[in-house]
Amino acid sequence: MSATPPVKNTVLTAAVIVAALGYFVDIYDLILFSVVRVQSLASLGIEAKAAVKAQGEYLISMQMGGMLLGGILWGVLGDKKGRLSVLFGSILIYSLANLANGFVQTIEQYAWLRLIAGIGLAGELGAGITLVSESLPKEKRGLGTMIVATVGVSGAMLAFWVGQRLGWQKAYITGGVLGLALLALRVSVFESGMFQKTQAQTDVSRGNFWRLFTDTARLGRYVRCLLIGVPLWFVVGILITFAPEFGEALGIRGPEPLSAGLAVFWCYFGLVFGDFASGTLSQLLRSRNRALQIFLVFCALLVGVYLYGLRGATPTTYYMVCFVLGISVGFWALFVTVAAEQFGTNLRATVATTAPNFARGSVVLLVPAFRWAESVFDSRITGAAVLGGVSLLVAFWAVSTLPESFGKDLDYVE
Repeated sequence: MSATPPVKNTVLTAAVIVAALGYFVDIYDLILFSVVRVQSLASLGIEAKAAVKAQGEYLISMQMGGMLLGGILWGVLGDKKGRLSVLFGSILIYSLANLANGFVQTIEQYAWLRLIAGIGLAGELGAGITLVSESLPKEKRGLGTMIVATVGVSGAMLAFWVGQRLGWQKAYITGGVLGLALLALRVSVFESGMFQKTQAQTDVSRGNFWRLFTDTARLGRYVRCLLIGVPLWFVVGILITFAPEFGEALGIRGPEPLSAGLAVFWCYFGLVFGDFASGTLSQLLRSRNRALQIFLVFCALLVGVYLYGLRGATPTTYYMVCFVLGISVGFWALFVTVAAEQFGTNLRATVATTAPNFARGSVVLLVPAFRWAESVFDSRITGAAVLGGVSLLVAFWAVSTLPESFGKDLDYVE
């Protein structure tokens, strides 16, 4: 792994393939908990609606806490020890946690394993995007990160299918086996040449998380990178997660209440196409910022359709809108790519790993903010519209004020 990586003209390098498959298993595990939450808690003897809600929130809080902690841990290690060590270390940890999740007997065991899984899940995407960005020619790195995201988010659909068909225990074991099998591909992946060059410079401080806060301009870039990802988690964490509640508010009637699991499935199915489209668009426009701006406007339109165009609609129409809404927020990889391209080699993994995890963590603030807006306006729909509008406007401002990074030479240090 210490050898100098060969120069390749193809986009489908070993780094791209391993990062894409790693993110596939990453998303599988991340979404699987939402799919099997009720089923798994029932197996542990928790069936009362209030208890299921309370224990489910406890488990997701443990997982999210692990991801926030892991985001900093893996980011710093990525800049200090290398992108590969984080890529494979994170895959190993969440794969082992997945396997163990299939054998839990108590809530406490479940909770601690979700914490460990969260720590592992926090590292793969940032390390993978950083490695791919530094390994490909600058004209092609957007295509590489687009492939990583497009393949990765499709793991959500496999999680839904496996969770429904095999049961929660076999579903967790399947995810663990997939991750461990992926580690066999590590022999063909080279470390980033840019990282090796920086590693040899003994006077360069690498992976110093606090340096992001010691310079006003640097901190400004970092905060704006974080803000770009918030609208995606407003859509997934509020509009999609609370599908049954919004279905009730919109008067959507069907044989059964709207399913949050199905809403997640269709949203992530749309994300597959959205990530492909946003990555391709940024290459065609030769601009990350313009592609992001177009997608944010598209997202605003679809949020409007979701909140004000579905009253009295059928469940089928609702799920179709969830699919298109998923397309509109399919700029996840583009967001992480921009974060990676805004910083030097000595801080790149730190930013690319913490940014997506802090953006995911924004759900912790978005949910109470949504409940507050809902009560203030005495309307679930208006509250969501106000919160979504603010997050989209702030994200659009953040994109518009960031330096363009398409084609930027990444071989420099902060």
